[in-house]
Amino acid sequence: MAAQFGRRMAKGAATAAVAALAVAALSASQAPGVTVDGHGRQTASDATPSPDATAEAGSATGDSPYYTDLPPLNSPNPSPSPSASGTPVVQGSGEAGIPATVLDAYKKAETAMREAKPGCNLPWQLLAAIGKVESGQARGGRVSADGTTLSPILGPQLDGNGFALIKDTDGGKYDGNSSYDQAVGPMQFIPSTWAWAGRDGNGDGKKDPNNVYDAALAAAHYLCRGDWDLSDQTDLNSAILSYNHSQDYLNTVLSWLEYYRKGTHSIPDGTGTVPSSRSDSGGHKTTSNPSKPKPPTSKPSKPSKPGTSPSPTPGGNGGGSPSPSTPPSPPATPTDTVDHLADAGTAQLTATAGDEFTKKISTKAVTKAGKAVAKVRVRFTIVGDTDATFAGGESVATVATNSSGVAVAPSLRAGEKTGDFTVRATVVGRTVAGLDYKATVTERVADTLTRTGDTALTCTPGGEFADQVAVTATYKGAVADKVAVTATLIKSKDDATENDKGPYFKDADGKTVRTLTGLATDADGKLQLPKMYADDTTGTFVLRITTAGGATLDVQLTVAAADTSASPSPSPSASASS
Repeated sequence: MAAQFGRRMAKGAATAAVAALAVAALSASQAPGVTVDGHGRQTASDATPSPDATAEAGSATGDSPYYTDLPPLNSPNPSPSPSASGTPVVQGSGEAGIPATVLDAYKKAETAMREAKPGCNLPWQLLAAIGKVESGQARGGRVSADGTTLSPILGPQLDGNGFALIKDTDGGKYDGNSSYDQAVGPMQFIPSTWAWAGRDGNGDGKKDPNNVYDAALAAAHYLCRGDWDLSDQTDLNSAILSYNHSQDYLNTVLSWLEYYRKGTHSIPDGTGTVPSSRSDSGGHKTTSNPSKPKPPTSKPSKPSKPGTSPSPTPGGNGGGSPSPSTPPSPPATPTDTVDHLADAGTAQLTATAGDEFTKKISTKAVTKAGKAVAKVRVRFTIVGDTDATFAGGESVATVATNSSGVAVAPSLRAGEKTGDFTVRATVVGRTVAGLDYKATVTERVADTLTRTGDTALTCTPGGEFADQVAVTATYKGAVADKVAVTATLIKSKDDATENDKGPYFKDADGKTVRTLTGLATDADGKLQLPKMYADDTTGTFVLRITTAGGATLDVQLTVAAADTSASPSPSPSASASS
């Protein structure tokens, strides 16, 4: 995270210790460790990272610094009961209100996710909690009417100097830095994550990490990208940790989440205060234009006061002659050693529409010498005209290679579109040739059709059949849902040519049709055909029903004059009425 803000407080070891104690104290009293929230759920402050939280290399923010300010001691709607622990509380200095436009963005993102992924149960208060610790609610709501920050919010460059080492992945498109990545915007996405997680939240046709509507919706999708249910504490913890892999980060976000759940209020845009306490203790500063660092001063620096200066940079000049124009090269990362990607035994990728692919894609990162490379981020992207997705509904997934250099993509789920598409594997942070995998979605099929009911289907000339034909489709004994069906009135069982006389259906305009296409079974594998009518031709006729997969059923139809032998005075219009 770590937005570049107007003021940053340098803190020494003593200040950092106080901040740590404050987080611990709040976790014991206000945080979910010892209280029951407004929904009656007891939560755990000592939560540990879930394996799912570290399934991807890095995080949404690249584990950038964040604000550690705590919520105010008194919530907007104070609980009538005291803290369960009875532990004295360190009062937080955080501001209670949320700028109006920022608050609106969080609520709109929650509404969108309620429709897109209702099972995720994302509360807007979680977005508010993350927005608070990432950027102080977009620097106190300093945004334009459409939600765009009045100036870029940038974290420090991730050059390995006290932070993660993430070399440039976007050519400086989002962060203005063509050497290293920096977290961008009010929700502090690193460019490589924004490239697939970015969303258009305000409907302007753009995906801008500096727009709070776009960023809030992207964060919502990021937190819901797996099968997490955020009403479950374990899943909630995992989702937060996937945003920033830090136990202290988790505790701080949970503290703000509980605070906002108890109530908050809207304040005018631009009137909020910027937090002051940061997880990096102010030891690393960013410039307003990180791609153009200021030239070093020629004056010798004065000795720093104890406890206020940052630690010497590893690999710095030390006692040697200063050489500011030639900084030491950063150490090579595993990614730097990758020469190409190779398939790691992926089987044929085929699935029926709507089903999950039984096989997964496995890709191996390899050096020029053929050695496997661990801890490399591999991005899998679904390409082509398809509605297939990875588990969780996303079209992009990023996975780190394991100790054998292999990255296994999440499960693929076929959509309703049939045909071929491609899954492309690429290395994040390095330009090497991508590796394409072909996947195929086949149509749903049935192998058996049975008629529902056995009533004889008869009609008088010029009349209407009293019963409609209903069938059930199965495949290997199981329900065959959403299977394509065709119904044709044919000349005979031995001649499948469409009949030009006898029974018929009607189209939407009331015209005669004897072949119906575009039919499909329902979720229970059932289908009821439209009403049928008869012309003046009498005799026995055949209705042939077929499905994708080859299931066939012939239904006999009879058109005959009404039997008048049992009635002494038949109605003269009986044969023509329905």
